[in-house]
Amino acid sequence: MSTDSPTTNHRTNWLPSAVNKTVHRLAIASLASQIGIIVTGGAVRLTKSGLGCSQWPNCVPGSMTPVPEQGIHGLIEFGNRMLTFVLVVIAVAMIVSIWRMRSTNKTIYGLSIALLAGIPAQAVIGGITVLTKLNPWVVSLHFIVSATMVMAATLLVNRTGALRRGEASLGKPAGTTQQFLAWTILATSALAIVLGTVVTGTGPHAGDANAPRHLFDPYFVTRLHVVPVYLLVAATLIALFLAMRNSEDKQLRTPLILMTAVVVLQGVIGYTQYFNGLPILLVIFHMLGASLLAAAAINVWDRTTQKFPF
Repeated sequence: MSTDSPTTNHRTNWLPSAVNKTVHRLAIASLASQIGIIVTGGAVRLTKSGLGCSQWPNCVPGSMTPVPEQGIHGLIEFGNRMLTFVLVVIAVAMIVSIWRMRSTNKTIYGLSIALLAGIPAQAVIGGITVLTKLNPWVVSLHFIVSATMVMAATLLVNRTGALRRGEASLGKPAGTTQQFLAWTILATSALAIVLGTVVTGTGPHAGDANAPRHLFDPYFVTRLHVVPVYLLVAATLIALFLAMRNSEDKQLRTPLILMTAVVVLQGVIGYTQYFNGLPILLVIFHMLGASLLAAAAINVWDRTTQKFPF
């Protein structure tokens, strides 16, 4: 008789057989690290360290690490590259923690695999970014993929949180009006993020003095970026108003309050940075806000529509 199966089971017996506090914390760590890499990546660009490492995968020709000639910019860029390994460790730990549940909890397993697979994909896009001397379209793609991974991590947090509490779903779907508003919140948030990368690619913070820029009119692209934001504000406030009035939507109140807080914070930071010449610190906070916006929007959509598999 073959002993392969018992041996395999014995080797994994120490792993959780159900979603517990550790699994949920790893999901939260996945979300935090995905947001963190966006913020640190923004710091690289804003300190003009985007080409601190002029090659990829090497930092400089013949060396994986920066050399003294690269100065502080080389250290900043190389440090951001090293953070990728933190993401790998967290992603692998997440997969290991749910390994025994992979057949019964296929969605959280699939999300965990997607987060791990996104890391080398982002590394390749990062390499193309360096090789194209910070082409703004490639830089935009880099950010958009990161925002997508933030959304995937949020979906993972929602599901591990519910399973840890012994719940088999996030609750029942909301009514038609709230679902329409949730789709609007998600779509306008995504559009605002995408158009925000175009504004960034047109602005002064290129990551390097010689990096190419979009030739769009900064005033026009900024105004264009604001259009979906106004729609987002309207949809969010209406959804929150309805949730506060309707007891059947009380499970949506906290997600919508968080969404409102993020939108207001982003609006304040956005207008302040625009009218003050885009100071670096405010731009970094705006990038953090964009990450939180992606998470808050997918959270509202997920809990309202229940469209994503549990």
